[in-house]
Amino acid sequence: MNTVISKHDQSLKPAIATESIWARRSMLIGKPNGAINFRLNLAGLRLAFILALACLLLGMMALKLGALSFSNAEVFAALKGEGSSRAMIVINQWRLPRVFMAIVIGAALGMSGAIFQSLVRNPLGSPDVIGFGTGAHTGALITIILLNGGYLEIATGAIIGGLLTALLVYLLAWRQGIHGFRLIIVGIAVSAMLAAFNTWLSITGSLEAAMSVALWAAGSLNGMSWAKGLPAAAFCLSCMLLALLLGRRMQLLEMGDDSASALGVPAERTRLQLMALGVALIAAATAATGPIAFIALVAPQIVKRIGSNNAASLYLSALMGALLLLLADVAAQHLFFPQQFPVGIITVSIGGVYLIWLLLCEAKRI
Repeated sequence: MNTVISKHDQSLKPAIATESIWARRSMLIGKPNGAINFRLNLAGLRLAFILALACLLLGMMALKLGALSFSNAEVFAALKGEGSSRAMIVINQWRLPRVFMAIVIGAALGMSGAIFQSLVRNPLGSPDVIGFGTGAHTGALITIILLNGGYLEIATGAIIGGLLTALLVYLLAWRQGIHGFRLIIVGIAVSAMLAAFNTWLSITGSLEAAMSVALWAAGSLNGMSWAKGLPAAAFCLSCMLLALLLGRRMQLLEMGDDSASALGVPAERTRLQLMALGVALIAAATAATGPIAFIALVAPQIVKRIGSNNAASLYLSALMGALLLLLADVAAQHLFFPQQFPVGIITVSIGGVYLIWLLLCEAKRI
């Protein structure tokens, strides 16, 4: 019996062949038909190795440089616990927590941006733009000014504020489903109102609270310690792991809700799970360091522009975010030495230029 192949079927052959080649050049994490699985592309793994190596080298440079400079040998000795007492205190207790948290917070911001840009299917779909970061900022400000809370209370307030803002934006943007552009417009409006409320909170609080808020709102890694950083790092790493396990579902959602549902993915529930994880990441990062803008917007876009596939975007965006924040922090500390700036000022300065360029590019497509 002869098999007749239509022109449509013939047109699918290159795509099927490409998919099979891609599958042979990748590694599957999880069960093929399981609810939680994702595939690591070998090209993505090579890029991940390069980014991780860049983070390691930049981190070593950050440990060496400063008012007290150390050699590579002194840094390695201090990390092993064999250096001088001065070197061990400066490197292990002062600089290493800062480098470690820059990597973790940058990774959390980068992955959060990748999640929302994927769900919204728009490069402007960043938590910075949509307003979820502003909501986390609002929750932290309420805790600082009205409740006079400590670090754990501020972290809790930031997470609650971010989640409530996400829920509000989601409900206002819902019209028989979520459309990416509508979500962005609603998010910008909510963000503007929250920014005005944040300003009102800052000027109506006590002078001491206002000064504390001003320092925190600049977004800085100054004064980072293990006691302050480890709880936030553990929370961020847990959320990032859960997001990675949902990476395959996120990729299927990009094909559309109908296609994802046909493949067994509960579209709305998965979207809400990913949104909750993305908001938790941006809120935890905001609570730990203050609002650091534009890393979540820029990191996923750089990953896409250097040729990454969507399946690899989450962990590559995390590594890119870690590298960008670490680079910005090193620049904030040493580029204008002896004067130091909060890292948030550096990211806003660079990110603002990038946002203007991105808006111009999007305008040309309309």
